[in-house]
Amino acid sequence: MAEKFVSRRNIQFILDEVFNVQELTQYPYYADHSQETFQMILDTAYKIATNLMFPVLKDLDRESPEWTDGSVKVHSAVKQYLQEMGQGGWIQADKPYDIGGQQIPITLKQMINYVFAAANYSLFAYPSLTAGAANLIYTFGSEEMKNTYLEKMYAGEWQGTMALTEPDVGSSLGDLATQAEETGQGYYLMKGTKIFISAGNHDAVENVIHLMLARIKGAPAGVKGISLFVVPKYRINDKGEYEYNDVFCGGIEHKLGYRGCPICQLNMGENKDCRGFLVGIPNQGLGYMFQMMNEARVGVGLGAAAKATAAYYASLEYAQQRLQGRRLSVKDPNSPMIAIINHPDIKRMLLFQRAIVEGTLSLAMQLSIYEDLAKMGVDHERHELLIDLLVPIMKSYPAEMGILSTSAAIQIHGGYGFCGDFPVEQYYRDIRIDTLHEGTTCIQGQDILGRKVVMKQGMAFTCFQNEINNTINQAEKIRELADMAEILQNALQCLAEVTNSLLGLAAQGKNDEFLADSVLYLELISIIAIAWQWLKQAITAVTALASQPADLDIDFYQGKIYTCKFYFDYALPKIEGLAIRLKSSSKVTVDMPVACFED
Repeated sequence: MAEKFVSRRNIQFILDEVFNVQELTQYPYYADHSQETFQMILDTAYKIATNLMFPVLKDLDRESPEWTDGSVKVHSAVKQYLQEMGQGGWIQADKPYDIGGQQIPITLKQMINYVFAAANYSLFAYPSLTAGAANLIYTFGSEEMKNTYLEKMYAGEWQGTMALTEPDVGSSLGDLATQAEETGQGYYLMKGTKIFISAGNHDAVENVIHLMLARIKGAPAGVKGISLFVVPKYRINDKGEYEYNDVFCGGIEHKLGYRGCPICQLNMGENKDCRGFLVGIPNQGLGYMFQMMNEARVGVGLGAAAKATAAYYASLEYAQQRLQGRRLSVKDPNSPMIAIINHPDIKRMLLFQRAIVEGTLSLAMQLSIYEDLAKMGVDHERHELLIDLLVPIMKSYPAEMGILSTSAAIQIHGGYGFCGDFPVEQYYRDIRIDTLHEGTTCIQGQDILGRKVVMKQGMAFTCFQNEINNTINQAEKIRELADMAEILQNALQCLAEVTNSLLGLAAQGKNDEFLADSVLYLELISIIAIAWQWLKQAITAVTALASQPADLDIDFYQGKIYTCKFYFDYALPKIEGLAIRLKSSSKVTVDMPVACFED
């Protein structure tokens, strides 16, 4: 079993040197904090991850949840971890003091989430889901709802979920069939079925609070008729007693990975007594839910980066210890074998992994900094536009490339990587869900090209280009990075040309052709976004090396520069082929008749 799942040195580099998170303490909301308090919080998170989470990584995979007669039994570590999260205030750490929060920056909270997810994603999922559901109640719920649910949820005593998906509906939420009927008594009667509900039922908590999308009887068809409800497993009566709320778990899925957290089917209203409590205004539910969905999408991408990071350190440790072969230039069979990390192809795979995991982590922190600044009211509109544009990139690229990165970790292990004695096979299984969770890659592609790039007359896309150009302008002034600055400038120009070409199709009303290859467009813009983050890291590294303090970790900073060069040499050139495809007039995926797939 590998001993390391994240790099504390890299985390400090990203937080302190690249993004200077301490600057956020200038704003009153964060003024009680300092670099010292941030470090104390991170140190405590490391201890929880190292002592409580990482040791049971394999246990949760092997001893997966069991469903019996509507009840789901989970590993005993889940309850212990939820208690730790509740007692330590981790679930609402970024929230105000008046609800038990610590008012830490979103950026720091996301880095803590990264550490927890790398240590044991299945465990981390439980409080993460609760935080998302509680945030919806906190933002849109009535005072009565807040008083009823938040304290228990933030304490880790009640689980929260996001209940969207239904049989035969999937991502097409406008077609959902779960119904809510007004009773005139302060609640609605719910009827329907939800599937794939993470942590939808389990015995580690007293209650499960579902944030559920449904259609009020008589509401408009499509997404304009969707409302949001709180549907607890147990409702609380006037005497403060628990009453079963007619929400029945009809089974759990047996999964490829991510086995430590149950995925449940929920049946509501079989006894005609499932009560749902309306959140906000009728028919506005999808808009409310998108807050949680966007949080969840960023969380999925961050989780994928975390899993891929743990796989990277497992393969790095193995490559440093595994002796096999000799240098290509050495012909003497009697010469000693060398650690495989000395072989160029192993270095290539390790560099690929590092480029993905450290590049995507940097992007996550970039997005989080924007969220913090928007929250503080600093250039609010621009930062919100940048957040909107980056969410589909952050959700999809770490997931898609994390699969390939984790596959490289297995390859480095050779045959051992395919066996359960080493952790990388589990990471590979666990990460596969992340391209599906909270909207498939196709949905993210359509979102960024069909919505985000064109929103507000292209303002978000312009802001994104300006941010990258600011980094390019800094790099141009540094001799060692001038060439890469020019390469990224050309890549940005390529992106603009492809975008204009595709928007031309949209202007002609050719929507099928416009969005047919949106996933490829998403890949292109994502590659450029990660290159931007690597250039930012390289600027920081070159600047540090130039300062030459006595205690400088030269190898660390040079490793950053080498990895940046690798990304620019190996990953960034891929945009040329993508650009050719995206600008082509041939649209075979649109033109080919379905009948041609038949034998």
